[in-house]
Amino acid sequence: MSSRVPAVVAFGGGHGLSVTLEALLNVTPDVTGIVGVIDDGGSSGRLRSQLSIVPPGDLRMALAAMIPRDGDSAIWRSVLQQRFDATENFIGHPVGNVLMAALWGQTHDVLLGLQTLATATGARGRVLPAALEPVDLLALMETEAGGEPQWIRGQATISSTRGKITELALDPAQPTPCVDVVTAIDRSTAVVFGPGSWFTSVMPHLLLPHVYAAVSRSSAPRILVLNLGGEAGETEDFAPATHLNSWAQFFPEVSLDYVIADQRHLGDVGVLRRACGRLGAELHVAEVSSADTHDIQRLGVALDALIRTADRPDESSTSRVQG
Repeated sequence: MSSRVPAVVAFGGGHGLSVTLEALLNVTPDVTGIVGVIDDGGSSGRLRSQLSIVPPGDLRMALAAMIPRDGDSAIWRSVLQQRFDATENFIGHPVGNVLMAALWGQTHDVLLGLQTLATATGARGRVLPAALEPVDLLALMETEAGGEPQWIRGQATISSTRGKITELALDPAQPTPCVDVVTAIDRSTAVVFGPGSWFTSVMPHLLLPHVYAAVSRSSAPRILVLNLGGEAGETEDFAPATHLNSWAQFFPEVSLDYVIADQRHLGDVGVLRRACGRLGAELHVAEVSSADTHDIQRLGVALDALIRTADRPDESSTSRVQG
């Protein structure tokens, strides 16, 4: 087995990415979280609109997840997540969102502002925005009301609209790329997707041309952590295999190497294995949940096993099956 420290890149947003990042930090210190820039709801949406900045919320959550739970830095985990209530002037804004916006205003540099906050809070690893400007997500959706499919704009609206999503797009289609994201993917020894809101957190990363190109050419194994179930709205009726079928529909040329599924949330195992096979992936069943949420420690164990297996020279040379 190789003695090198694994370098892992994780894609997602919100609570799902936070769990994955903290789980990965139990495996290796070299973790880079890639965070989407399409959030247009809540505090992030307001700050994005008012200040013309990338939405800070998911970046804040990812950075908070990489702060140690004990020691002198631990207080920053709760400070960044603390939300002003109705008795205060910044109603609804988490402290971290406002602090991040202030740092960007001072540095005029998204990456420098993030690194400054990471250094101040003792965060491990690195957090990067998927692109350097805010982006709108668009979804072509067959709604429950029937009629012709309609294009729905905005992450918040899409996630709350019931219907079948048949196409995704970004506006602008080619936003300003984050070169550091490409560098992180190029040097990675494993790439992890999920868990998270499927169409509004996980899938949109591959719509970014620079991300798609870097992931496609990378020889690092691709690991997908399946959601424990569907979400109200965009994936309400999704079985585990349905997520994989939609991946194959939207990104048929982007194969996977491993799919992690919780042993209590498998659906039809035969159907799930066939869906994995169509993507060139091996199904890895493990206990990775607790009380119907992903468990940091258990997910870390499952990821560790796959990352270490993939890092063995005799196995990492196995050719990847495309599509």
